[in-house]
Amino acid sequence: MNERATFGAELRRLRRSAGLSLAELAERTHYSKGYLSKVETGLATPNPALAALCESELGATGALTAVLPQTPVRRRTRPDVRPSWLPAAATVFTGRTTEVQAIRDALEADGGVCVVSGMSGVGKTELAIRCAHRLEAGFADGSLFVDLRGASPDEQATDPAAVQDRLLRVLDVPADRIPADPDDRAALYRSRLRGRSLLLVLDNAANAAQVRSLLPAEPKCRVLVTSRSRLSSLDDARHISLDPLDQPAAVELFLSLTGCPPGEVVTRVVEHCAGLPLAIRIAAARLRAHPSWDVGELDRRLGAEAERLGELDDGERSLFAAFQLSVRQLSLAETRLFGLLALYPGTDFDVHTASSLAAVSLREADRQLERLHDAYLLNQPEMDRYGFHDLLRVFAGETVLAALPAQEASAAFRRLMDFAVRTASQADRLLAPQRFRPEIEFGPEVPETVRLDDDDMALGWFRTEWVGLVELCRVAGERGEHERCWQLAFFLRSFFFTAKLWDPWIATHRWALRSADELGDTWALATTTANLGIGLVDRGDLDEASTCFGDALVLYQRLGDVHGENTALAHSAWVDHYRGKHAVALRDFQQARDFYERTGNRGNAAITARGSALVLVALGRAPEAASLAATTLTVFDELKLDLDATMALNCLGWAWFHAGHHDRARSAYRDAVDRAKACGSTYETARAYTGMGNVAAANGSADLARELWHRADQTHAGLDPVMVGEARVRMA
Repeated sequence: MNERATFGAELRRLRRSAGLSLAELAERTHYSKGYLSKVETGLATPNPALAALCESELGATGALTAVLPQTPVRRRTRPDVRPSWLPAAATVFTGRTTEVQAIRDALEADGGVCVVSGMSGVGKTELAIRCAHRLEAGFADGSLFVDLRGASPDEQATDPAAVQDRLLRVLDVPADRIPADPDDRAALYRSRLRGRSLLLVLDNAANAAQVRSLLPAEPKCRVLVTSRSRLSSLDDARHISLDPLDQPAAVELFLSLTGCPPGEVVTRVVEHCAGLPLAIRIAAARLRAHPSWDVGELDRRLGAEAERLGELDDGERSLFAAFQLSVRQLSLAETRLFGLLALYPGTDFDVHTASSLAAVSLREADRQLERLHDAYLLNQPEMDRYGFHDLLRVFAGETVLAALPAQEASAAFRRLMDFAVRTASQADRLLAPQRFRPEIEFGPEVPETVRLDDDDMALGWFRTEWVGLVELCRVAGERGEHERCWQLAFFLRSFFFTAKLWDPWIATHRWALRSADELGDTWALATTTANLGIGLVDRGDLDEASTCFGDALVLYQRLGDVHGENTALAHSAWVDHYRGKHAVALRDFQQARDFYERTGNRGNAAITARGSALVLVALGRAPEAASLAATTLTVFDELKLDLDATMALNCLGWAWFHAGHHDRARSAYRDAVDRAKACGSTYETARAYTGMGNVAAANGSADLARELWHRADQTHAGLDPVMVGEARVRMA
C-alpha cells in the first residue's frame, strides 16, 4: 500500500469510527465533500493543514500527520505553474463558521465570485486567507493573492492594468510579450486563464471597477474579494457582509491570544473592543508586550472612552489609522456629516436627524447616509435607521467632529434641538390637544419636520425616538442649551404618561429643572416642577411629589398665574387621595374644577371630575361616582381625548363594581380594553383586564378571573395597588 492510499484509508477508518459521513466531515472542516472523497480514494494529495484539521475534528492527534506523503505526487504531466501566493493564515482564529460555509458555497456555485465586505478591523482579510488555504487544494493551478491596496495608507489603489501585468508574469508570460495597450493586456490576461483552475484572492478592493476588469472569463476559476465598501454593483457576485464577532467568539479569541483565564475583567476588555478582531488582537498584543500588566490594567486603560482609540495601537497596528483610511474614501460633504452625526447621543437615527445636523435636504441627507453605509462607517439596524459601531462613534467625535470649527458644531447641535423640540411639540399636540403650550421660537434654519397626521403616527414617532430624545435632553442641558432642554422635557411628558415610562420622565424633568433655574425662567421652573410631581405621583413617590406640587404652587402664586395655581392644586389632590385624605382631595378637585369650568377649559374640568369620581368611590358614594364618570366620558369623546376617555371607562367600571352592578362594571371594563388598545396604553389595558377579573371572581368564576388577571400581567405587569384600586381588590 503506498503512502497516499495509507493516508486516505486511515482517514476513512477514523471518520467511520467517529460515526461521520463525508458530508458531515466536510461541514466540520470546510473542505469540499468531493475533495475529501478523492483524498480517501487516493486521487487527491493530502496536505498538512488538512491532516491537522481532521485530527482535531476526529480526536486523533498525530494519526494522520504520521502517514502524510513524503513526496508530493504530480497531478499532471505537462509543464505548468502551480503557484500558491497566499500569505500565512492566522494560527488563532475563532467564530465565522457560518461565513466560512457561505464563502465555500459561493465559490462552488456557477460564476464563483464572492465579495466579503465589512468595516475596518472586522477581519475580512484574515477570513479570506483562511478560506483560501482550505480551498486551494481543489484548484489544479493553485491560488494567487493580490493586495489591491484600496486600504493602503501610503499608496493609491492599484491600477487593474498593473495587476494584470503582475499576474501575467506569474503565469509565465515574458515581460516583452505583455502588451502596453490596456485592452490588449486585458485580453491576454483572460486568454492565459482559459482552461486553468485557479483561485484568485483580491484583497482590499477600492471599488467595483477595480475588480471587474480582473475577473476571469474561465468558469473553472474562482475569485474571492475583500473590501471596506459593499461593491454592490458586482451583480453576479455573492455578497457576504461581515459583522463584528459575537461576545463568546470575541472572548475566545482574546483568551487564545493571551492565555488569560476567563472572567468578568476579560469580558469587559472584549466589550471595549466591540467585537472587532483587529482591536482584540491589538489589545492582546499590548498585554503580551507588558509583562508587568495584568488584564485589569488593560481593562483600566481601555475603560476610558476618550483614550480608547489611542490605547488600541501596538506600534504596528492602529485602529485609529484603520478607521482613518475608510474616511479617506469620502467626499468633503460626507466626511462633514460623519463627524456631525457624532453630536447625536442616541443609539440610532433617521434621515431627518442627518438633515437637521447637516442643514441639507432630506434627499441629499439620504444620499450621504447611503454612502456612509456603503463604506461601513454606519450600520443599518433596521430599515430607514442608521447607527454607529461603538468605536466608530468615538472616532467620529474625536477626529472628524473635532476638526470642524466649534461654531459649526454648535450651530448643527442647535438645528438638531430645533428639529427635536419642534417635532416633539407637534406629536404632543396630537396626543394631548387640550394641553396648554407656551409659544416656542426657532432659529432661521428650520429643519424639515416629520409628517405626523394623527395620534397613532405621533405615538409611533415617540416610541421610535424617545430614547434618543431623552439623551438629547440631557446633552442640551450639559451644552448650555437650557431653553431646548426644558422644552423637550415638557413635550415628552404626555408620551411618558401614556407609556408609563417613569424613570426617563423623572430624569428629563430633573435636567429640565436645572436648565429652567439657569435661565431664571420662573414659569418654566414652576411648570417643570409640577410635571416632575406628576411623574413622581404616577410612580407612587407620594412624599416627593407632594413637595413638588407645593413648590410649584408657590412659584405660580409668585407669578400671579391662577391657572397654574389651580393645576398644582388639582395635582396635589391626587396625592391626598392616595394617602387616604379623601375629603381634602375632593375639596381641592372641586375648587380646580370650578376654575376650569369658569374659564371654559372643558378638558381639564373633565379630568378633575374624573378624579373626584374616584374619590367618591373611596368615600362610599359609588352610584354618584358612576354618574360623574359617565359625564366625563361624554366630554372626552366630544373632545376626541381617547386616552382620557379610556381612563373614564375604567373609572366607570370601578364605580359600578363598588356599587354592586357587576354587569355594568364588566361592560365598562370591556369597552376600556378596546379603547386602551386602540390608543396604545398597555397600563390602562392591564387595569381593565384586572377589573374584569375582579368582576369574575366576585361572581364565583375563579378560572375566568385567573385567566383575565394573567392577561393583565402579560400586558403590563406590576400595577401598583396604591395607585390602582383594581390591583388592591385582586390582592384582597
